[in-house]
Amino acid sequence: MDNPRADKVAVVTEVGERFDAAEAAVLTEYRGLGVAALAELRAAMRAAGGTYKIYKNTLVRLAAQERGLDIEPMLTGPTAIAFVDGDAAGVAKALRDYARTNPALVVKGGLLGTVVLGPDDIKTLADLPGRDQLLSEIAGLFAAPMQQFASLLDAVPRSFSYALGALVTAGGAPGAPETPTPDAADETTPVEDPAPPAEDPATPSATPADDTTPPADAGNETPAESAETEES
Repeated sequence: MDNPRADKVAVVTEVGERFDAAEAAVLTEYRGLGVAALAELRAAMRAAGGTYKIYKNTLVRLAAQERGLDIEPMLTGPTAIAFVDGDAAGVAKALRDYARTNPALVVKGGLLGTVVLGPDDIKTLADLPGRDQLLSEIAGLFAAPMQQFASLLDAVPRSFSYALGALVTAGGAPGAPETPTPDAADETTPVEDPAPPAEDPATPSATPADDTTPPADAGNETPAESAETEES
């Protein structure tokens, strides 16, 4: 651009700085949208974390060329750019929802960092969870193992006490009562009579009782009974 005007140079610089600072940018064609519709769209972009700006294609082309951004095919017709300051998915959703009720808004593509996105890519981006939801899900992924670990730690003392109680009941720990198991308590093993010892030939057999040994009650006779016996 030969001898550019200062205002044009300022716009090129502004567009380039916005490309540098933005996490993403979505290029749209706004032909057919009135002032009120554009004001409504800008408000929707601010609420989603974006800034909606209208620039001349020639100035946007210069800023993109300086940074090696290949967005030339998108710079046709009246172009407005939604620069994303935070949630790229949220801005893409806001554009999609607005276009559903305002078909004059056409999404031509965009940039995610320095990666060029087509219209279908912007639709895919709009279907992704928002920034807050993604952060919440990521935090949940980190929190889930910690919660499981905490539950495990809480369960260990209880499991240990149960295991120790079972061990003591089974008599496997020092000082445990020697309690027979139910099977052992119910089983009774008959005791066999011991076999008689073999006779030793050198040992004399028991002496038979002496016939002259008085009966057990002989010594119990009264004096009267003895006198009658002598007289007879």
